Amino acid sequence: MDRLIEKAGVLIEALPYIQRFRNEIVVVKFGGSAMEDPDHVSGVLEDVTFMECVGMKIVLVHGGGKAISRGMEEDGIDSKFLHGLRVTCERSIHVVERVLKTHVNPRIVKLLVKKGATAKSLHGQEIFHVTRKTGVDDQTGEELDWGFVGEPGGVDTGPIHAMLAEGVIPVITPLGIGPDGKTHNINADVAAASVAKTLRARKLAFLSDVPGLLRDPQDPESLISTLKLPEIEWLVEQGVISGGMLPKIMSCMEALSAGVRKVHMIDGRMQHSLLLEMFTDKGVGTEIVGE
Repeated sequence: MDRLIEKAGVLIEALPYIQRFRNEIVVVKFGGSAMEDPDHVSGVLEDVTFMECVGMKIVLVHGGGKAISRGMEEDGIDSKFLHGLRVTCERSIHVVERVLKTHVNPRIVKLLVKKGATAKSLHGQEIFHVTRKTGVDDQTGEELDWGFVGEPGGVDTGPIHAMLAEGVIPVITPLGIGPDGKTHNINADVAAASVAKTLRARKLAFLSDVPGLLRDPQDPESLISTLKLPEIEWLVEQGVISGGMLPKIMSCMEALSAGVRKVHMIDGRMQHSLLLEMFTDKGVGTEIVGE
């Protein structure tokens, strides 16, 4: 009997969150090594299905870095990264597109449907208009070139809203069309934040292979459970936020400034971490708020 009461308590704890977020748009970005383990993938997509079932409007943007690296290796192309972002030449962009559109995306859609959700593919080229990413090395002053890597200059939300109106989860590839009419790769964190910002989503959740933002990357116990926007600049200066975490955090800042209420950074390798973060009082990751 105690066990049954405990289960009822979990449902009661979740009730106000279910009520609060019904009919609200939540953008979920799924990526990292969490996408490599079938059990982790299954758990995340069960969480997404649950969220849809209780009335949340879910938009799922996915990465696929590990699968892309394997595809490039099979084609004899070396994977190169610059400031945490994949360098994408004209040859490798075709591998990126093939892997995302014919392997990663259909697999996610198929698993969601199998779990009882209604989901469809939405390829990024249909919604993302990008400019070619450029930059300058702070130390050398040298211009940085990532190749066919884009930064969203605009998001056409029409196809997203159409799917949500039909009760469908859009599953979006991080690809866009540049001013030259060619496909560009987009960092999936940046793509998800751009979608959340344009939709003015209630929440944006990043699911990856880290437990959240750590003060010490070597110490899982140093998790920062709540972070306010003004604190981010100091953490960047201190080197707490660096490397591949930088584009994610910068995207969070843009999304919050544009009206997204809260951003969550969650470890997708923890079973049902998304539900624990969304529907319990304590949560399990890092939440970032405006003030």
